[in-house]
Amino acid sequence: MGVETVMNEQDFHAFSRRSFLRGAALAGAGLGAGAVFPRAAWAALPPSEAAYPALTALVEGYVAKGTLPGVVALVGRGQDVPLAIARGVLTKGETLPATIDSLYRVYSMTKPVTGMAAMILIDEGKLRLDQPLADILPKYAKMQVQVTPDGSITDLRPAKGPITIRHLLTHTAGLGYTIMQKGPIKDAYEAAGLVPAQVSRSAIPGLSVPHPLPSLAEFADKLAEQPLLYDPGTVWSYSVSLDLLGRVIEVVSGKPFDAFLQERLFDPCGMTSTGFQVPASQAERLTTNYGIVNGALVPIDPAAKSIYLDKPAYPYGGAGIVTSPRDYDRFLAMLLGNGALNGRRVMNEAAVRLGTSDLLPKGTDATRIWGPKSGFGAGGRVGLGEDAGTYGWSGAAGTVGFINYRTSLRAGIYVQYMPSGALPVQSDFTKALLADVTKTGIKKAA
Repeated sequence: MGVETVMNEQDFHAFSRRSFLRGAALAGAGLGAGAVFPRAAWAALPPSEAAYPALTALVEGYVAKGTLPGVVALVGRGQDVPLAIARGVLTKGETLPATIDSLYRVYSMTKPVTGMAAMILIDEGKLRLDQPLADILPKYAKMQVQVTPDGSITDLRPAKGPITIRHLLTHTAGLGYTIMQKGPIKDAYEAAGLVPAQVSRSAIPGLSVPHPLPSLAEFADKLAEQPLLYDPGTVWSYSVSLDLLGRVIEVVSGKPFDAFLQERLFDPCGMTSTGFQVPASQAERLTTNYGIVNGALVPIDPAAKSIYLDKPAYPYGGAGIVTSPRDYDRFLAMLLGNGALNGRRVMNEAAVRLGTSDLLPKGTDATRIWGPKSGFGAGGRVGLGEDAGTYGWSGAAGTVGFINYRTSLRAGIYVQYMPSGALPVQSDFTKALLADVTKTGIKKAA
């Protein structure tokens, strides 16, 4: 199948809105270090592929069978240099290899980045965790709630309480998401341009945004006009809350959201290949993103013509960054270092510890969080019980990134296909990692 093959509407019918960002489910369903590394303390792991035969075989298998054109997996302990297992190419039929410095659309793995940016402001006293959103964005002062979630958008009642910053961080604000909702509320979001993500320059049924809003300010204003699905603080429901938090960060910091991220996270972490747009000078490093239709790879965002070469309408705090495996690993290493990276303080330890802890409001119905019983922190899933110490999330195009404090582990896998559930890459990744670290040797905790 040629690179220029275009997917028609019938072929793309399986590409439902609900599956678009639901790749984040697997950050809860498979990456947890409790499920992966139960009650364990690590022995030293040598940084070589020989130490990870299952993971190496997994990466090689997906590429050798032609299932995916390229795969990069990273594993690191503490703040040591990570092991990168990379195979294949950036685009099917071409020759540029996939490497630790290739560029990937990580979609919802943007959410932990936005969450940590908010934690910086909370730590500095410029925001409060339980501060009402209306203090910053007054249009959210008198929100209405659907009597029936996903039902009528005219049968409404007043919200029982205010939306807070905690709610935005943890998907408990009661906001919607076009990839999750159905019926009138989904239609209303789409009509208002409340689809904060981009997939392709080409029109793709169910995923295209014909008229994106021009700014985060207008996004926030339009969103305030829509009813909530649930009372704030009552139900975990995947939403656009981290995108709205981007606007909060702008207002509180007095800087554009993307500029704040650059100054406070990307630059201090040495994330030189991360942003909301790929510069033309770096275009050759960009992967092609594929749709999987009837088992076949169909390019939906070819690297040479990617929508990420264009400046986005505004920085999407929930699904917008392009990054390299090396860069995102540096972000994870900073978190694993409790805010310090290679001796340089990026965030205060208290901010990281709070952001990677369970921030769900007391009494929240968390049954909607995908995977095993979980908490939720600043934009990412938090493991509980045997899974304690885990923080991370995944993305719509198959990527995963997480840390585990008890094992000093950080790990990620980087691929580009949608929907992420079309292949078991994310769950296969964690199974292979478990097999390798168990074989290498884990000392039982006392």
